[in-house]
Amino acid sequence: MRNTFTKEERLCSKRLIDSLFNQGSSFVVYPYRVVFCKRPLMDAEMLYPVQCIISVSKRRFKKAVDRNKIKRLMRESYRLNKSGFHQFLRQNSLELLVAFQYVGKEELPFEKMCVRMETVLERLEYESIKAFMG
Repeated sequence: MRNTFTKEERLCSKRLIDSLFNQGSSFVVYPYRVVFCKRPLMDAEMLYPVQCIISVSKRRFKKAVDRNKIKRLMRESYRLNKSGFHQFLRQNSLELLVAFQYVGKEELPFEKMCVRMETVLERLEYESIKAFMG
């Protein structure tokens, strides 16, 4: 599997985003808050088992350049760590909608963000099994 982050992996549908935040479960692994829910069944088979959205609070980071830099680092850390997570979801035939929100007060170094993203994805595996499998 290629380590890319394509348009199909991004959550763009307003209807799906609303359902994610209205019906989703959440947890925090500092500096991330993660909201997730099971993806509603659609007609077409999804190529990717996860669609996600990445956001950074305008209240905490006033300058757009700061928010964009953090989002870029979050996307990169997700892209590098997602392959095992995708395999897990395919094995358990799960499809998720996920929102990664940055709740930290200051920008963390990229290495630390990567380690935390790894932790987030492991916790997401655990939480999805707990919530949707039994």
